[in-house]
Amino acid sequence: MKREKLYIAGPMCFYEDGYPRWYVMRDRARVKGFDVTMPSDGELDLSHEDLRKNGDAIFENCARCMNESTAILCNLEFYRGADVDGGSVYEVGMAYARGAHCYGYTRDKRPMVWKYQGSVLRDGTAYDRKGRPLPYGDLPFSPNVVGAMKIVEGDFDDCLQVFALDREEERKRAAFAPPPPPPAAEGAPGTDGRPVVYVAGPERYDPSAQTWYASVRELGDRLGLQVIVPTDEVCPLPRELEDDPCARAYHIFHRQQQHVRDCDILIANLNDFHGWEPDSDTAFECGMAFQLGKKLYGYMDSAARMIDRVPSLGPEREYRDICGCNVENFDYPINIMFASSMDILEGDVTDAMTRAAEELGGR
Repeated sequence: MKREKLYIAGPMCFYEDGYPRWYVMRDRARVKGFDVTMPSDGELDLSHEDLRKNGDAIFENCARCMNESTAILCNLEFYRGADVDGGSVYEVGMAYARGAHCYGYTRDKRPMVWKYQGSVLRDGTAYDRKGRPLPYGDLPFSPNVVGAMKIVEGDFDDCLQVFALDREEERKRAAFAPPPPPPAAEGAPGTDGRPVVYVAGPERYDPSAQTWYASVRELGDRLGLQVIVPTDEVCPLPRELEDDPCARAYHIFHRQQQHVRDCDILIANLNDFHGWEPDSDTAFECGMAFQLGKKLYGYMDSAARMIDRVPSLGPEREYRDICGCNVENFDYPINIMFASSMDILEGDVTDAMTRAAEELGGR
């Protein structure tokens, strides 16, 4: 088991009693023989007057720990709304990109339609608060989370037990090598010489997505960029036609992760999705793109500090939200996993793509 070094991920650092819980998890993993790396490991200089430098130091330490890890065990409990902590899903994307084992745990694996608060039922279809047919309503989490991870219903100990059993089974099958990946298909992104931009965001769930994507492609053509989007097909991957929602999610995940591999630049809509976090599919794709060395840009309607955007009980209560989780303050508009790894613009996709084209032209 010492071959495995576990990265224990989740928003525990924001809980009032989070660090003691975190250290108990670490010790339980060590009892089973695993080595452990944690984002809280290491002595960090967090004395900068510039809060962003403190946030950047924490992010760099997380990235270092991730690069020493062989597996991630992630807390997938909902966080500030009907979304998982975006920073944790970003870390799952990083882990997946480097070929680490990806595991998650939750106390509730029911489909989203059971858990999303505020949905409206019309003519047999559930809609979210923004009027969209409820995204991935028949899944417990977004397709990228479902596709990239083995998700255990239970707590950290349950997940750790499953992970340990899987490693035992894996050693039995060690003599069998996986098949090589298929060659790139003719006409794959990037073959026409233009930089490839993947536009990530929750628009993939909008009924008007294809119209919006068409306008983004036109913008890309004017800027000399080849645009790919989450709904684009990937050859030779078949279209997802399965009635089984898990199989369908796996197809969607494979398509979207291939887009991240194929792009040179990822542009992410980081606006709040269902709560105070970006959508999980985009968070995963950002983490994966960072780990693969892609250039990232993010955009938000408001780039106000997170401490000002997310409702909290104020400084006398350590800026804790309604659930008691600390709202971090590094003078950034969003979690440091995003803010420390990319330029985040206040504006829309046009602003982000224009910035990307300008910077490409300047090189």
